[in-house]
Amino acid sequence: MGNLGHVERDWDDEFANMAHIPGSEALPELWSANASKYRDELASLEPNVPYGSHARESMDIFWPEGAPKGLLVFVHGGYWIRLDKSYWSDLAEGARSQGWAVCMPSYVLAPEVNISYITKRIAEAITTAAKLVQGPIRLAGHSAGGHLVSRMICDDTPLSKDVLDRLEHVVSISGVHDLRPLLKTKMNEDFRLDLAEATAESPVLHTPIRPINLTCWVGGGERPEFIRQSQLFAQMWDGLGATTHCVVDQAHDHFSVIEGLKDPQSPLTRAVLKSVE
Repeated sequence: MGNLGHVERDWDDEFANMAHIPGSEALPELWSANASKYRDELASLEPNVPYGSHARESMDIFWPEGAPKGLLVFVHGGYWIRLDKSYWSDLAEGARSQGWAVCMPSYVLAPEVNISYITKRIAEAITTAAKLVQGPIRLAGHSAGGHLVSRMICDDTPLSKDVLDRLEHVVSISGVHDLRPLLKTKMNEDFRLDLAEATAESPVLHTPIRPINLTCWVGGGERPEFIRQSQLFAQMWDGLGATTHCVVDQAHDHFSVIEGLKDPQSPLTRAVLKSVE
């Protein structure tokens, strides 16, 4: 047989979402404006509830009309190095209008801290929110946030049993589930990952802490690596006791894929809020 050779993949390009979406440079300003308008018009917002001592360790809680049916915690993306909760407020509307309290935390970013630290602090944010809102819990996160919510249901979870007993469904939207390829990116100058931490922080290399409903939701127009990682995670955990679903939402890219969270009747909102089957 001939030697087919080895072609080194450009891992920076594999994870470069904005570079492959025309006009994406204008998106952060649009996200911020839409979220600010939503906060200004919503009377039931409880802003900046602290869950830790750092200035970024606070969360916004969007309360529904009447007693909440339960709690949805949404964790934002930005590759663990950028953005905060203020860009995503309007994404709360789908679940809030369905009667759920929605919590959106910010968190300390790399390189000030490493990813394993962020994982532990997101658990503290969820725990704090769970003390404020009764009922079942759903977790959803986008991109790096998809990684962080997935880490909450791994065999080394930082969540307590009391919180886990209330947690019924986790939705990773365009999540990063295998961090080892990031070792080959320029972004790792900020992540400061080594192989040991990349392995420990990869949900796909863990087993679920208990039987859980896991959905991996990804846009059909995303970079192939994000589709691969979503499919890989769902396939791996399907054989390890979790009830998994992988949805490739063909109409969307990495950023438009989360827009459905604004709509109480969208397939994404319905998926996030559904009960365990």
